[in-house]
Amino acid sequence: MQITMKEFQKMLGSASSALNEKIDEFSRIDSLFGDGDHGVTMERISKEIAVTATMDYRSISEMLQDLSKRVMNVNGGSAGPLYGIVFEGFADGLEGVSEIGRDEMKAMFAGALDGFALVSRAKEGDKTMMDVLIAACRKAETCQKALPEFLHEVAEAAREGAERTKLFQAKFGRARFHKEATIGTMDAGACSLATLISGFAAGLN
Repeated sequence: MQITMKEFQKMLGSASSALNEKIDEFSRIDSLFGDGDHGVTMERISKEIAVTATMDYRSISEMLQDLSKRVMNVNGGSAGPLYGIVFEGFADGLEGVSEIGRDEMKAMFAGALDGFALVSRAKEGDKTMMDVLIAACRKAETCQKALPEFLHEVAEAAREGAERTKLFQAKFGRARFHKEATIGTMDAGACSLATLISGFAAGLN
C-alpha cells in the first residue's frame, strides 16, 4: 500500500478529530502541575491541521512544512513551537517523496525524532513528548508489517509511551518544580502527541 497526498490529508483530518475529542482531557492533565492551557493550545493546533487537510500542495513534504510554520505561530506556551518541530521533522523525513510506504513512514517518524533532539535535552524517561517519539520510532524500526497495520502498531507503541510517563518524575517545564508529586500523572504533551499519531492510524483505515 502507498499513501497518496489525498490519503495523507485524510489522516490529518482524522488526527484533528482525535485531538478535538480530548481537548478537555489535555487541559485537565495540564492543570495538575502546569498552566492548564494545553487543551486550548491543542485546539488551535487542531484547527491548523484541519485547514491543511483541505488545501492544495505540490508534495506531502511541502504540506507538512507549511503546517509546521503555521503551528509554530500558534499562541499558547511551548506546544506550538514543539509541534512545529514535529511537523517539520515529518516533512524532512518525506522530502522528495510523492507516495508513502512503510519505509517512508519510518523515515517520517525518524525525522521528527531527529528534529526534536536538536532542540530538546529531554531523554526517554524524562516525562515529555520524547517518550512518545522514541517509542514510536523504536516500533517503526522493528515492525515488518505492511501499511496500515504498520502504522497501527506504531500508534499503539506511542500510546504505551504516553502511558509510561505516569511512572516518571517530571524533569522539564513547570511540572518539574513539583518533583515526586508528578509521578502517577501522564504528561499532557505525551498524551496529545500519542493522540495525534493514533488519529493518523485511524484515518488510514
